[in-house]
Amino acid sequence: MKTVKILGLGAGDLEQLPLGVYRQLIHTNEPVYSRTLDHPVIRNLENEGVNFTGFDDVYEQYDQFTAVYEEIADKLADAAQEKDIIYVVPGHPMLAERTVQLLLEDQRVDVAIQGGQSYLDDVFSALKVDPIEGFQFLDATALDRSQLQLQNHIVLCQVYDQMIASEVKLTLMEDLPPEYPVTVITAARSSEEEITEVALQELDRFVAVNNLTSVYIPPVQKTNLNHKFFRLREVIRTLRGPGGCPWDQKQTHESLRRYLIEEAYEFIDAVNRLDDQNMAEELGDVLLQVMLHSQIGEDEGFFTIDDVIASITEKMIRRHPHVFGDVQVNDADEVVTNWDQIKKQEKTGSTGSLLDSVPTSFPALLQAEEVQKKAAKVGFDWDKVELVEDKVKEEWAEFLEAKEMNDPDEMEKEFGDWLFAITNLARHYNINGETALQRTNHKFRTRFSAMETSASNAERTIEDYSLDELEELWVAAKLKHKGEE
Repeated sequence: MKTVKILGLGAGDLEQLPLGVYRQLIHTNEPVYSRTLDHPVIRNLENEGVNFTGFDDVYEQYDQFTAVYEEIADKLADAAQEKDIIYVVPGHPMLAERTVQLLLEDQRVDVAIQGGQSYLDDVFSALKVDPIEGFQFLDATALDRSQLQLQNHIVLCQVYDQMIASEVKLTLMEDLPPEYPVTVITAARSSEEEITEVALQELDRFVAVNNLTSVYIPPVQKTNLNHKFFRLREVIRTLRGPGGCPWDQKQTHESLRRYLIEEAYEFIDAVNRLDDQNMAEELGDVLLQVMLHSQIGEDEGFFTIDDVIASITEKMIRRHPHVFGDVQVNDADEVVTNWDQIKKQEKTGSTGSLLDSVPTSFPALLQAEEVQKKAAKVGFDWDKVELVEDKVKEEWAEFLEAKEMNDPDEMEKEFGDWLFAITNLARHYNINGETALQRTNHKFRTRFSAMETSASNAERTIEDYSLDELEELWVAAKLKHKGEE
């Protein structure tokens, strides 16, 4: 098995090349390969008689860098089957060199890393930055916004053309303002060094870049990152902590219950109004309640927001095997069936009623619908909708009997039975009872508001009208808004 000896060419200047690396390249009799010939040190060494075989043509054969690097590594491994070879790369072999990693994984060759100077040393010197303060080094060609730790010093390598610079700019502007200062640095600490500070929005416009170019993003103050999750968590912890807000400090899970319900309903109102801006605000209020409950859990030592997030993340992965596993589904109905089966398996071994999973704190109409669905899944359901219609009539008749008996308590019971039967009938017709009643509530609000407007236009109040006059206003409002509801 032959050896691939890998050497680094440094940041871009022959003077930066370690003496040992220089001597090996000058005196070698082995074939010397280079990932790219577009490097100042290559030109200097060629003038001193070193012959290089480059792979620049491979870049032109593929659209994706992954394929380029795999092709180069494969060619090098093939070449090393006959004799030992030298492979040179920009900078240091173990810094941002995917081809080196692929060679290390290749069982056909031995790999010997024999030095080179990391260009990061020169970048830090040029920028006067100490990475001990917190540092992140990322590949600009595969930049993922979720990777960015914006409170650290960030250096993005491989910003080798305007297209990559533009993609970097767009990614960063999702979190940073257009005027945020960034530094473009090329061939750091070499005779060709160029350092330019620009506003982020200008990154791809007036700055020349090449294969020796990196972009530096200085640390961002956390007060400018209020859209990040860690900031919300920090704010809630501060409100609940020493020196925080007396109101927030005294809250408990029990005292906050009604606020979560209220905020959820306010979000639903925003959805019904198709008010996107208000939806975002109301979802923020719902999230606030989640964060407060999670902080209380953390303060009491029972759970944290991390536990909350891990629980729902794992549940979503577990219950979507058709996305995260190898299960095949044909439609949404099969998804629901699988979901229910997985949920049932998760509950195996638990005691109690099938209906215990339906919260008793649900609104009565929603609770009725949910318990009926649960019962139906085990076969306890009417098999014909006509039988449900008969049941509605039966319960109404029993209510009328209770009314004839002038028994308020019995009337309430029978009226409840009738509402339960009505809910069941809606379910059999695939009608959501809650939505249906909300539509009627909205319709009544619209018409009644129109009646009040008519009264105001006549310089009267609604209370001034007789019942017959109110009926006329109602009919007029109904005609005016017909089709809008």
